[in-house]
Amino acid sequence: MTAGLDTPDRRGRTGLDRQGRDLTGNPDVRIVDVELLSSDWYVLRKTTFDYRHADGTWTREQRETYDRGDGAAVLLYDAERGTVVLTRQFRLPAYVNEHPDGMLLEVPAGLLDGDAPEAAIRREAAEETGLDIGEPHLVFAAYMSPGSVTERVHCFAAPYDGSKALAARAGVAAEGEDIAVVELPFTEALKMIRTGEIADAKTVMLLQWAALEGPFKAERDPRPGLGEAPSRPDVAVSTTAD
Repeated sequence: MTAGLDTPDRRGRTGLDRQGRDLTGNPDVRIVDVELLSSDWYVLRKTTFDYRHADGTWTREQRETYDRGDGAAVLLYDAERGTVVLTRQFRLPAYVNEHPDGMLLEVPAGLLDGDAPEAAIRREAAEETGLDIGEPHLVFAAYMSPGSVTERVHCFAAPYDGSKALAARAGVAAEGEDIAVVELPFTEALKMIRTGEIADAKTVMLLQWAALEGPFKAERDPRPGLGEAPSRPDVAVSTTAD
């Protein structure tokens, strides 16, 4: 008897080796077998499949996939003041992979956990920043690491009321969250992408969207690479740091 297969794992799941066995959308892919490697919390599978190449030859391949469910993220902005709200929290995988201290600046985000994306992002924004956000706008949905991770992140943008004082820290203590709430001028956040101070993919993508198409879209310098949202000298830097 194996937990996650014929007996429940610690999250009550069974039959975890059946997902992906019945895929038929691509005639050049034939699923041969799905093996459950781990279901400690999220699910690690090894899939064996036959793949037909462009020259017509078939090869047998194996890939491991990590399934943690889909997620949602939101860029919180105050267009009047020219500011955005981000979070700073410790990320062990980044720390292991050469990030100096593992403390990443990110947009609020989290897993759907059975909720619709919009409901999930309202929940995560409240938990991670203490803010009740305005109407979320779906910007895009993207696979963040499609070579190995199944997760698709639904990326939103939503206004927040910058006239109210921000909490210094937020997060769900029972889940081990210890999150600093950081408000930045949008132009400073863009510069932090260039310096590497912002290195989280979903955050980079949403900030770039905000400059190109979103609330901070500006007339652009016609020279390649020089377009930037206008500075707002009337807006003071307001950062709640660790």
